[in-house]
Amino acid sequence: MLEYSLIFIALLALLSIVFEEITHVNKAKTTLFFGCISWILLFIAAEPSQHELINHSLEENLLEIAVLWLFLMSTMTFVAYLNSKGIIQMAVQRLFPAKSSVTIIMFLVALFSLLLSAICDNITATLVSLTLLQSFNIDIKTKLRMAILVVFSVNSGGVALITGDVTTLMIYLDGHLQISQLFLLLLPALISVLFLAAIFSIGLKGEVTTTPANRDYESVDLMIAVIFFSTILCTMLFNVIFAIPPVLTFLTGLSIMFLVGQMYRSDKQESQMLEYIRQIEFDTLLFFLGILLLVGMLKEVGILQVVTQIYSQFDPMYSNYVAGIGSALLDNVPLTAALLKAEPVLSSAQWLGLTYAVGVGGSLLVIGSAAGIIAMSKIKEMTFMSYCRYIPALLVAYTIGYGLTILLSNYFYH
Repeated sequence: MLEYSLIFIALLALLSIVFEEITHVNKAKTTLFFGCISWILLFIAAEPSQHELINHSLEENLLEIAVLWLFLMSTMTFVAYLNSKGIIQMAVQRLFPAKSSVTIIMFLVALFSLLLSAICDNITATLVSLTLLQSFNIDIKTKLRMAILVVFSVNSGGVALITGDVTTLMIYLDGHLQISQLFLLLLPALISVLFLAAIFSIGLKGEVTTTPANRDYESVDLMIAVIFFSTILCTMLFNVIFAIPPVLTFLTGLSIMFLVGQMYRSDKQESQMLEYIRQIEFDTLLFFLGILLLVGMLKEVGILQVVTQIYSQFDPMYSNYVAGIGSALLDNVPLTAALLKAEPVLSSAQWLGLTYAVGVGGSLLVIGSAAGIIAMSKIKEMTFMSYCRYIPALLVAYTIGYGLTILLSNYFYH
């Protein structure tokens, strides 16, 4: 009975996101409420002897959330500061033409997001790519399509490198795939992203111009930009070579940013600099907290174990495809962890299929990936319902990418 009640609460949380436009109740507040209530019910319904075990599970869940929060806060602070100074817009104007057709810009945005997410984490890639969109003078319809394309491209680019996606790193560290094998996923990811860009370009006409960058920056702002990109590079290198958690490297970069600001600015300017942290949309962090509390609850009551049991009953080629779709509802990290714990016997080709599926499948729903959640909180035109209108196109793109992954992996690693 408890399990059904908790699943019902999770469905209520989902509905609160879906009907936010109607109820006008902030989705961050509703998901946080339902996430907290679900854990409280777990404690109330449990036997006294189980309280310690549930408390341990809650602490583990909160630790995972805290790591993500700190990482997200660090990244968003850098991006918010550089964006306010016009540094990112200036870089965009160097990379993108000042004036071009919507179609060309659509493809350039897709490639930019894909490549950026392959070399750095999804959160950073999403924030920078969305900042890029804000510099374009485009209508609401075009902005929405580009934002959805960013979500799909970011998730696609991350699957081919262990620096780009947590699930890819998990499968690699478990010894199922080599880095050279993962490179094979770049081609399916690229083709599926270009296909989606082509679909989204249909019916769009006109030209896109970039907003002139605000040139009100100082030498210290350029130094902070260098610190930001150096932090991204060090995050990748330190994680691969020394297994240092990305959050630790990014917090170190953030501390250097503040130290540099302290040396080059007055106390008043330093206070303004610190104010950028408070300007970060707190709703984004609350939304993450609520969603991850709910996912942790589903993991605690055994829903993920049920998914794993269903997975093992079918051909891995089909199970992997469905697991990818399932990752749009259940966070792909605990889902992948549950599948790895089940120790399925898969060939290299099947592991590649699973890697692509759980990495990209979350794009099918706006709440299915970190990139989607960030985009929904940053782009006001993107809601659960507006995103759902593009599910058919996203599903076709995902299917094409997965199909190409299976064909190529079977050809090379059969």
